[in-house]
Amino acid sequence: MSASSPTTATGALDGANEKRGLWSSRMAFILAATGSAVGLGNVWKFPYITGENGGGAFVLVYMLCIAAVGLPIMMAEVVIGRRGGRSPVNSIRHITQRDVLSSRWSIVGIIGVLAAFLILSFYSVIGGWAVSYVGTTASGQLTGQSAEAIGALFSNLLADPGTLLLWHTVFMALVMAVVVKGVRAGLERAVSILMPALFVLLLTVVGYAMTTGHFGAGVSFLFKPDFSQLSTSGVLVALGHAFFTLSLGMAIMMAYGSYLPKDISIAKTSITVSLMDTVVALLAGLAIFPIVFANGLEAGAGPGLIFQTLPLAFGHMPMGSLFGSLFFILLIFAAWTSGISLLEPLVEWLEEQKGMNRVRSTLGAGIACWLLGIASILSLNLWSDVAPLGMFAMFEGKTVFDLLDYLTSNILLPLGGLLVAVFTGWFMAKDALQSELSMSATGFNIWYATLRYLAPVAVMIVFVYNLI
Repeated sequence: MSASSPTTATGALDGANEKRGLWSSRMAFILAATGSAVGLGNVWKFPYITGENGGGAFVLVYMLCIAAVGLPIMMAEVVIGRRGGRSPVNSIRHITQRDVLSSRWSIVGIIGVLAAFLILSFYSVIGGWAVSYVGTTASGQLTGQSAEAIGALFSNLLADPGTLLLWHTVFMALVMAVVVKGVRAGLERAVSILMPALFVLLLTVVGYAMTTGHFGAGVSFLFKPDFSQLSTSGVLVALGHAFFTLSLGMAIMMAYGSYLPKDISIAKTSITVSLMDTVVALLAGLAIFPIVFANGLEAGAGPGLIFQTLPLAFGHMPMGSLFGSLFFILLIFAAWTSGISLLEPLVEWLEEQKGMNRVRSTLGAGIACWLLGIASILSLNLWSDVAPLGMFAMFEGKTVFDLLDYLTSNILLPLGGLLVAVFTGWFMAKDALQSELSMSATGFNIWYATLRYLAPVAVMIVFVYNLI
C-alpha cells in the first residue's frame, strides 16, 4: 500500500472493511478476549511463578499490576482496533492518516503481529504436550509411579521429535479449524463453547482439590501475604506477567477490538476481561496448590510444576487418572482459545493486505506457524546443542525454543506495549479517545494519566530488567 496516496489507500481499506464481521454482543467480545487472555500463562505459568515468589505477597502485587498497568494498555489496544476498524497494522496506518501522524507508527502493529506469530509457533508445541498428557493420564500410566519415572515420561516425550510433531500438528489443526470460519461462525462460536467448559472443568478440579485435606493451606499460600518472601525481582516478574497474561503487545486486542461494535463500552468490557482473567489464574492456584501440598511436593517447582510435579501427585491420589485427565483437557481448552487469538492478527492482515480469502489466509498463516514450530521441536532433542544467535552474549546457549520465548517475552511484547502506551497517550487525538471510551470525565482522566505516565515507566523498567 502506498503511503504517498492516503485517499486511495483509505478508500481501499474501507472497501475491505465492508466485508468484515462484528461480534454479535458484548458477551461475545468478553468471552473471546478472556479466551485470549486465559491460556497457558494462567494455568501453567502463574501457579509456578507464584510458588517461586512466595505466594500471597506476589499475588497481591500481581493484581495491582493488572489494574495499574495491564488494564490501561489493554483499553488502549482495543481503542486502536475499534478506531481503525482494520487489522492491527492497517488500523494504526488509518489512524495516522486521519490524525496526520507519521506513518512509521505502523511499526507498533507490525511488532504485535510478529510477536503473535512467533509465540504461536512454540506455544503450539506446548499445547501439544497437554494433548499428549490427556492420553497418558487417562490410561493410568501415572498411577503409583515414582518421581523419577514421571520425570522420565516427560523427558522421553521431549526426546521424541516424531511424537512431538504429531501433537504439535493436532494442536495447530484445532486452531486453524476455528479461525478459518471467521469471526461469528469460528471465533465467537468456539469461545462460546470452550470458555464455559473451561470454567466448569476448572471448578471441578478445584472441588477435587477441596477433598485433599490441604485446601486451607492452598488458600493461605495464595491469599496470606508474607512480604519477607517477595524480592525486587519478584515484583518485576509480577509486573511482567500481568502484562503477558492479558495478551498485550501481541496485536490480539487490536484485532479483536476491530470487530467491536461502536455501542459497546470498551472500559466496561476491558475491566470484565481483566477480572475474569485474574479469577481464572487464582482458581488455577486453588486447584493446583492443595494437590501439591497434599503430596508433600514443592510449590516452587518451576516450569515442571504442571508436567512433572502435578502428574506425580495425580498418580498417587484417589481418582487421580480421572481428575488428572480433566485437568489436562482444561489446559488444552486454555491453550486452544489463546492459540486462536494468536493466529487471528496475521490472518486478518493477510486478508486485507494480500487480498486472500479466509481459507487461504488461515492456511498460509497456520502452515507458516507450524513449520517454525518444527524448529522448536528439534531444539528440544536433535538440535539441543544448537544456539542460532549464540555469538551474542545475551543469546548464548539459547536453543530455538528458548530464543523464541526470550525474544517475544523479553523484547517484542514489552516494546510493543510501550509503543502502544506512547502512541495512544501522547499522539492520538484526545477527543477521539474520549469519544471511543465514553467514560466519565474523572474516569477518563485517571486512565489517560496512567497510560501517559505510569504505564510507560513500568513497562520500561520491566523491559530494561529483562535485558540485563
